[in-house]
Amino acid sequence: MSVVTPFPHPRDRRAVATFNRLELQRILDLYGRMVAAGHWRDYGMWFDADVAVFAAFRRTIERPEIRIEKRPRLQGKQGAFALIGEHGAVLKRGHELPGVLAPLERRLMRLVRE
Repeated sequence: MSVVTPFPHPRDRRAVATFNRLELQRILDLYGRMVAAGHWRDYGMWFDADVAVFAAFRRTIERPEIRIEKRPRLQGKQGAFALIGEHGAVLKRGHELPGVLAPLERRLMRLVRE
């Protein structure tokens, strides 16, 4: 005989922190430009109840060069977004994603002509 598994009720699911569509679009746009510039080669995402993480890797085997974290519980305090370096140091923290991504955007700027 077959075993019937009950479908989970929405009330039983736990809330998970996620990036919304615009935030993810901004992050993946930056990722694509960094890949084109030769800085990054791989990425990974991880979602938990209290944190959403986007990690960018130079090589797949290494630890991530950069992590972009969103912690919704910190929205009212120091900001939900954080840019974390390879060794775990917080490089930038803030309420708005574009401000947190600014140090990475500066890496892509090049002087075209003097």
